[in-house]
Amino acid sequence: MGNKIMSMMKKDSKDGSKSKRMNRSQRKLLADEEMLHRRALSMAIHQTQLSQRFDGSMSRRVGSTSTRKQRTLSDPFSNGKQVPDFSLEGLTVKKFVLVHGEGFGAWCWYKIVASLEESRLSPITVDLTGSGFNMTDTNTVSTLEEYSKPLIQYLENLPEEEKVILVGHSTGGASISYALERFPERISKAIFVCATMVSDGQRPFDVFSEELGSAERFMKESQFLIYGNGKDEPPTGFMFEKQHMKGLYFNQSPNKDIALAMMSMRPVPLGPMMEKLTLTAERYGQGRRFYVQTLDDLALSPDVQEKLVRENSPEGVYKIKGSDHSPFFSKPQSLHKILLEIAQIP
Repeated sequence: MGNKIMSMMKKDSKDGSKSKRMNRSQRKLLADEEMLHRRALSMAIHQTQLSQRFDGSMSRRVGSTSTRKQRTLSDPFSNGKQVPDFSLEGLTVKKFVLVHGEGFGAWCWYKIVASLEESRLSPITVDLTGSGFNMTDTNTVSTLEEYSKPLIQYLENLPEEEKVILVGHSTGGASISYALERFPERISKAIFVCATMVSDGQRPFDVFSEELGSAERFMKESQFLIYGNGKDEPPTGFMFEKQHMKGLYFNQSPNKDIALAMMSMRPVPLGPMMEKLTLTAERYGQGRRFYVQTLDDLALSPDVQEKLVRENSPEGVYKIKGSDHSPFFSKPQSLHKILLEIAQIP
């Protein structure tokens, strides 16, 4: 095999040079990813130190200051291809607000933040209440309004006439749905990434009922519940054990990112997950919604995601092969490409 390769290189020096260039390009991608991972790991360690040193509330934002369309993508990073350049001309909305899902924080978007910045866009990440660097006790967060407050405050403070593209992961879909109902005029598009795109009167938890059972049964029987107000009071949160999290969320993710998540995941406030959303046709219904399906997802199965799409009719549907429930880890370049493509839709 080695002799054959050497022979081919001698016959065609141009191909050999191209191969070397590709190898250098791949090495640069790996080096960049390693640097980003170290930065995220440093942030996670800092977050852990803060959580040990402080009580009470602290909020911090991390990051930079109906025709259905079906797309299926594999990840360019796996074969050394980079996402092609795209034109910013005519792109009126360049700011992405990235909203994490249950247990996660702004830290989970670190690869997407880097890739969007390289594309000369403006990614903003928020830590929802009790998540990431926001040190609010999750046991005190009982409503979706409280949980989504950092996102709502950000939208309230946007300059007049400015719009953003919202991106919500997993149960972060409930927060961006809530934001769509509150501020439809400030949201250009809403992108649900394997997320809880619920209907009016539905609870975010209901989307996961096939995997976790009914909400009522989960509240009574789950071994993952947290009783922040005592065993005699209703549960206030939940958190899966590490082995369960690895199997549900990260079955296709790199080991380094799994290690980062194991250090950074926090308990999930239960109240917001059990709250029924009120979504109106006049406000939420006017929003432009897009859905990104993850086809190797064990937390929110492809069948359930397909059901969400059928029942809620987003404007566009995209599918990522080989992605678990955390495409920002397992298929970041594919997710990046989809975000760019949606941003350019008139």
